[in-house]
Amino acid sequence: MKRIKVLKLGWEFPPLINGGLGIACMGISRALAKKVDLQVIVPKSDASVHYEGFNLTGVNNLRFEDVERHENGELSYEYESFALVQQAPISLDPYTSIEGSEGYINFTHEGKILFSKVHRSDLELFQNNDDLYAGDLARKVVEYSKICAVMAQSMDFDVVHAHDWMTYLAGVEVKRATGKPLVVHLHASQFDRAGADARGWIYELEKYGMEQADAVCAVSKYTGTVASGHYGINSDKIYPVHNGADPVKVFRGKKKFPEKLVLFLGRLTAQKGPEFFLEIAAKVLEKTDNARFVMAGTGEKLRQLIETGAFHGVGDKFHFTGFLNKEKVNELLSITDIYCMPSVSEPFGLSALEAAQFNIPAVISKQSGVAEVMKGALKADFWDVEMMANQIVSLIEDEELYAKVVEQSTQDIQSSTWDSAADKVIAIYEKLLNR
Repeated sequence: MKRIKVLKLGWEFPPLINGGLGIACMGISRALAKKVDLQVIVPKSDASVHYEGFNLTGVNNLRFEDVERHENGELSYEYESFALVQQAPISLDPYTSIEGSEGYINFTHEGKILFSKVHRSDLELFQNNDDLYAGDLARKVVEYSKICAVMAQSMDFDVVHAHDWMTYLAGVEVKRATGKPLVVHLHASQFDRAGADARGWIYELEKYGMEQADAVCAVSKYTGTVASGHYGINSDKIYPVHNGADPVKVFRGKKKFPEKLVLFLGRLTAQKGPEFFLEIAAKVLEKTDNARFVMAGTGEKLRQLIETGAFHGVGDKFHFTGFLNKEKVNELLSITDIYCMPSVSEPFGLSALEAAQFNIPAVISKQSGVAEVMKGALKADFWDVEMMANQIVSLIEDEELYAKVVEQSTQDIQSSTWDSAADKVIAIYEKLLNR
C-alpha cells in the first residue's frame, strides 16, 4: 500500500520547547514517521539535531532568497486569510483572558497588500533568541502562515496536519494554496486557558481553523466536547486521539525528608488549578503531618501563590521549584509518592501518564482528558478540594489502596502510546483521502 505523504505544521519542537505541546508534537511525529512519509515545518529548529525518519525545517534556518524565489515562481499564491484581517492585538498572551489590552493595530487596504508578501524582516522574527510566545505573537503567527503557504507549494504531500492554534492559519493557507485536505490538532483551547467566556483573536482563530479543517483531532473526548459545544464545530469531523507517553528509564531516588512527597507539575496558570493545590495541601496537613508538597513549574501565578502559601501556614511543608528541564523532572518524579492534578480544564494531562510510568498513584481532576484513560486514578471535580485532600490522605495511610492504584495505572499506560495515537491519526488521513 502506498505510504501517505504528510506535511506537519508545529509551533515548538524539542529541544526548543516551552511546554507540553512540543513534547506531544515530537512524540506523534516519531510514531507517524514509521508509517508515513513526513515533513515538519516549525518556526524554530536546531539545525544540528537530526530526527530519524522525517525532515524538520525551521523557518529560522531558511534563506530569504529561497523563500522569495518560491514566492515569485510559477506557483505564486496570494495570501488569502490576511484579506479578512482588519486588526490584530498589539499585546497577545494566550494565558490571559483579556487580549490586546494595550490596544490593536488596524490595517489599511494598502497595508494588507504589502503585509501579504514575505519580507526579509519576517524571517528575522524567528532568527533571534526570544521566546516564541514573547513579543509580537500575533505577527509571528501571521508571518509563519505566509511562509508555510509559500514553501508548501514546492513540497510533495497528500495531507497537511496543523498543531494547535498558532499553526491553524498556516494550515488553512496551505490548504488553499495546494488544495490538500487539512487536519488540525486541538491540544488546548482558549476555553481551557481563559474560561467559558473566552473570546478574542485567539478564540476566533481557533474557531476559524477548526471550521476550515476537514478533520479535527482532539486530544480527548472532553476536548472534543469543548470544540463542539463552545466553538460550534460539527461533531462529525471531530476525532478523539489520546496522547501517548515516551518510554522512560524508571529509577527510584532518595528523599532528604521522611514525609510522603505530593507533587504538582505544570504551568502555573489558572487553567492548571494551582490555587486548588494549595488549598488541598492545607487540608491534608490538617489531617496528617506525613506529607510534604512540591509545586514544579513557572507562570504568572507564581508570585501570588508564594504569598498565599505563607497565608495558609503551609510554608514549611510547601516548596516551589520554578522551571525544571526533563532531566530534573524525572529526578523529582523518582522521589514522588503521590501525583496531584487539580486542573480546572485540562485537555489531556500528559504529566499524569509520566507520573504513572514512575509507579506514582494519581489524584486528578474529572475535568481532564487523561481521566478517560487513567481508569485507576482517584478522581474528583477540580473544585472539590475536600475530596482530593481525603483521597491523598487515604493514599498516604492505606498501603493496600496505594498498591491497587499503582497496579491499575501500570495497566492503563500500556495502551497509552504514541504508536496507538499515530494509528488513529493515519486512519483519519485515509478517510479524508478516500472520500
